[in-house]
Amino acid sequence: MSQFRRTKQLLLLNTNRERLTSLEKLLTEKTDLKILPAYTTQVAIDTLKTQSVDYIVSNINLDNFDGWRLARMVRSGVLKCSSETPFIIVANTWCEHIARTTAREFGINKLIAFSECEQLPSILNNDDYLPVSDMKKSSLLVIEDNEDTRQLVTRILSTRFNIDTAEDGEQGLIQWREKNYDLVLLDVMLPGMSGNNVLDVMMQEQPSQSVVIMTANHTMELAEELMLNGAADFVTKPFRAEQLRGVCESAARREDFIISNKQFASKVKSLNESRAQYRNISEQHQHLLDQLGSVIIELNEQGEICFLNKAWEKFTGYTIDESNQKSLLDFIEKPSSPGAYISNEVKTLLSGKTSSHSFEFRLKNKFNEELWVEAKFDVNLSDKEQNRYISGTIDNVTSRKKAQKDLEYLAMHDGLTGLYNRVYFENELKQYSATAARGHGPHALFYLDLDRFKVINDTLGHHHGDVVLRNISSLIQSRIREADFIARIGGDEFALLLPNTDMQTALKLATNICQLLDSYKCEIEEQIFKVNCSIGVAEINGSEFSAQDYMKHADIALYAAKKMGRNTAHLYNQNDILSKELQASLEWARTLHQAVADDNLILHFQPIYHIATREIAYYEALVRLELDGKLIMPGEFIPALEREGDMSLLDRQVISKAIYYLAEHSGLNKIAINLSAQGFSDERLIPLLQEKLQQYQIDANRIIFELTESASLTNIAATQKIIEQLSELGCEFSIDDFGTGFSTFTYLKQLPAQSVKIDGSFIVDLANNSVDLALVKAICEVASALNKRTVAEFVENEETLNILADIGVTYAQGYHLCKPQPVEGLF
Repeated sequence: MSQFRRTKQLLLLNTNRERLTSLEKLLTEKTDLKILPAYTTQVAIDTLKTQSVDYIVSNINLDNFDGWRLARMVRSGVLKCSSETPFIIVANTWCEHIARTTAREFGINKLIAFSECEQLPSILNNDDYLPVSDMKKSSLLVIEDNEDTRQLVTRILSTRFNIDTAEDGEQGLIQWREKNYDLVLLDVMLPGMSGNNVLDVMMQEQPSQSVVIMTANHTMELAEELMLNGAADFVTKPFRAEQLRGVCESAARREDFIISNKQFASKVKSLNESRAQYRNISEQHQHLLDQLGSVIIELNEQGEICFLNKAWEKFTGYTIDESNQKSLLDFIEKPSSPGAYISNEVKTLLSGKTSSHSFEFRLKNKFNEELWVEAKFDVNLSDKEQNRYISGTIDNVTSRKKAQKDLEYLAMHDGLTGLYNRVYFENELKQYSATAARGHGPHALFYLDLDRFKVINDTLGHHHGDVVLRNISSLIQSRIREADFIARIGGDEFALLLPNTDMQTALKLATNICQLLDSYKCEIEEQIFKVNCSIGVAEINGSEFSAQDYMKHADIALYAAKKMGRNTAHLYNQNDILSKELQASLEWARTLHQAVADDNLILHFQPIYHIATREIAYYEALVRLELDGKLIMPGEFIPALEREGDMSLLDRQVISKAIYYLAEHSGLNKIAINLSAQGFSDERLIPLLQEKLQQYQIDANRIIFELTESASLTNIAATQKIIEQLSELGCEFSIDDFGTGFSTFTYLKQLPAQSVKIDGSFIVDLANNSVDLALVKAICEVASALNKRTVAEFVENEETLNILADIGVTYAQGYHLCKPQPVEGLF
């Protein structure tokens, strides 16, 4: 049986009969292909509908059609031939780079100039063309140390790019040198070699490489620096999928646009002597350039527009015809900021003193839309005439400008009220202080704090509290002058700066603000809440060394206003006795805070004895503060820390140190740790406890947490929750100072405490006071009924200890048994 091999067929399309005949003869002589010639698009399409061809060779410009669209029809699979059929373009005249870029987008396997048609037989015989499967994606290198981010980028961009990844800058450069990537996605913050250094290397070795920077909001200045050093664009983290795709798509095409511009400008220069040929080239380029998203523009040496593509009409709404021969300046919005002259940028471009120039400006838009663009121009001179031809691209950067503007706003303003924030306020305060030091002023500084605002947050939630803060911000703004400055510097704290204001006027205004808020009816969910404020007023008169000194004055005056009963304003006076006392108190509080933060804590331990056996049951950890070589007792520093709201810091330090002592001293079989009321709202406490127990390998059942009765009853629900969490870990819980709220016996049923510590005020005179005796008996009986142990503190003599034994109290501690002492003295 004979074997037959089908002769492969080639459709040859060219609307120029002379070129068609020439190509048909060449391919017939040098290939074994059956040539199907067509000199019109319709003949070619009819052929493709009826015959299964193996190759297609076509030129670009056809009769009322073009080679790009024909290739699109083939790739869509609507014709009889395979959608993968090799498609080769033989172009008459073309701009090399942009034509190849367009060819890749439309699925053209090979593109050659007609002057190179002798290569066509070799290309067909050897299948020397790019397969369709390889032209669909561009190559992308992602240099990012965070694995989650690398995976996210891969998921978002895998349909558009062939992606390689690197974990650091050194590895990224190795991969980059081994392979030619269309685009690099580079993280700013990298371990080892920084993103800045990686970009410098790439720009030195390959200045045309397109690089997109990934940056977090707080590294925006670095991102801008990298853009100036050669990066094509940037994207902020966390990014949206469409945002990342858009930026990478634009950056991947950037090199295409730049190279095409230079090639186009070169052709314009070389063909300047032949205007007819120039017009033909322009028409072909116009067809190609109209498909681009960037504006392609050419200016003459007077700055008048002499070439545009269709993107201009989309950007501005003005037609190409009505824009040509007009000055570029006619389409540039004047800057709103004084001292910014965009005309100087254009003059630089036209001066002939530079070969390239880039600048940003607002483009006039027929639809009254704000449109920020970035223009990049190259300046070329003709060979025979000293005329300058300026070609360039204009890209829409409105989104980036808006992002920068939003970031600048966020950096200066409070997100809730729209007022200036603390950072901006502190900068303004420095400026006011500096002007006062130069003899201007005086200025007034207000430090305003809302009274009882916490009630609204705790009762109705923070959402309603936020509404009140916005309303109060508007109220205060309505009473101050346009030149005055107001900022929100804390949760319910505000600061005002009043330029050139004497203290009599300032105090009067502060009083008016207090009265304004006092009369404000804060109605929420049919409830009326009273919101007052206290205001500290300080004079900025140039007498102090730093701006912070004035803030301290206002802070002291604010405390004085609160001491005077709140809902009032107080003017700072260094000779005022109340101000002196408060200043000393604040300084002491700050000193203590720093000492606690520096972990200058020491723990002493007092044994708790089992009364029946007279053996040590466990120890209570008692904190002392070491300051300047002296031991400071809790009564001296805890009230100050409570006033400043820093007890949570002390709690965490004591817990960490106590667990360390348990690990280092085996004789401490079990210890009791006092916990503040603020500890119940500290979400970091339980995780810290778990961490330290794991770190030192300590059993949780060696720890008892003590909380005062008053703090326990402040928020029963919160107390129950934290007791449950402590119990789950294995810790015990004890109510300290029990009996001070004697009517709270019923709450013992709600608090799953293992023991109660009877307040020492009932113990010290137990032998002589029948009322104290009766109360202690009652506490013991109730605790026993609820299966809870009892602890008596302040046991000062043997007689008291015997009475406690008769009553049935479980444990005792006091100076009669043992004084608190360092751990070294216990064993």
